[in-house]
Amino acid sequence: DTACKNRPLDLVFIIDSSRSVRPEEFRKVKTFLSEMIDTLDVGERTTRVAVMNYASTVKVEFPLRTYFDKASLKEAVSRIEPLSAGTMTGLAIQTAMDEVFTEEMGTRPATFNIPKVVIVVTDGRPQDQVQDVAASARTAGIEIYAVGVDRADMQSLRIMASEPLDEHVFYVETYGVIEKLTSKFRETFCAVSVCALGTHGCQQLCVSNGASYLCDCYEGYTLNPDKRTCSAVDMCAPGRHECDQICVSNNGSYVCDCYEGYTLNPDKKTCSAMDMCAPGRHDCAQVCLSNDGSYSCDCYEGYTLNPDKKTCSAADVCAPGRHDCEQLCVRNDLFYTCDCHQGYTLNPDRKTCSRAITSSLITTEESCKCEAIIALQDSVTSRLEALSTK
Repeated sequence: DTACKNRPLDLVFIIDSSRSVRPEEFRKVKTFLSEMIDTLDVGERTTRVAVMNYASTVKVEFPLRTYFDKASLKEAVSRIEPLSAGTMTGLAIQTAMDEVFTEEMGTRPATFNIPKVVIVVTDGRPQDQVQDVAASARTAGIEIYAVGVDRADMQSLRIMASEPLDEHVFYVETYGVIEKLTSKFRETFCAVSVCALGTHGCQQLCVSNGASYLCDCYEGYTLNPDKRTCSAVDMCAPGRHECDQICVSNNGSYVCDCYEGYTLNPDKKTCSAMDMCAPGRHDCAQVCLSNDGSYSCDCYEGYTLNPDKKTCSAADVCAPGRHDCEQLCVRNDLFYTCDCHQGYTLNPDRKTCSRAITSSLITTEESCKCEAIIALQDSVTSRLEALSTK
């Protein structure tokens, strides 16, 4: 039925090119691949095709991301050359898992629900442990079809293929008739639903509904009013994210970030205040005071903060109110000492002053003069005190 198109697939052909496959037989394999490509609905959004070539070594001829049209695929197939001796089928399947079925190489994400399919074509018995590798591939969601030709070991084909075996194991007597399997695979991959035909017009997902269908969108997208196309959801809208501080929308997804002075925790959602006073984070000259994601500067005792709020200058310790000297304050860098006016001496408390008392050996005449001077000084002092009292 020409209206029957294959469902979208990520399809990998693994072909045996060991020495047992003669050149003319290998050409038949490439013809089979070309005819298979003709039956497929090839395209970036439909079926993607990769080809691997193996013997004792494995070669990825081209991955799923390379060609999205039949002409380019068939041209690439025509250029494939056989390798050498050996039949390392297990290694080939393992390489498909590791190097071909990856998003980097063109495999679509699991959310797209595109089947991952392998078709192995071989005429021999695997020379490595294929059973465990094939089981791992099937567990990873890869569907394996095993095609045996001529001398192929049927038991090995059954070991590597997916269940049910009667739908996944094929055998032909010679490479000359391998092309007859094309119709078998066409029937196997045929899809008659509107969604599988690719005529639905849905931008992202098509949901079959009997003879009809509905369009839907991938996670992180919402269906537009036209019911066909999708737009990225604002994942940073209230209630859609789990970010502690800042949500950054990213094409249907989001990442969390933090305000300045905070750092993102390992959970990638919550934030913690940075130690802004850690070395290299601040520009305080002397003292840094951390304050919940911010900081302020201060100075050591004896210094004052300059107007730039960062650097410090030595304080004038002899400024009024900063010292407790009774008469004189003598500054000494960050400290001070007290002193007295002439005629006074510093008391033992090193702060207050008392009148100085002097004594010397004097003559009688000088003694009389001294007594007269002292009497005069006392008289003047008494009058000054009296005036002061009035």
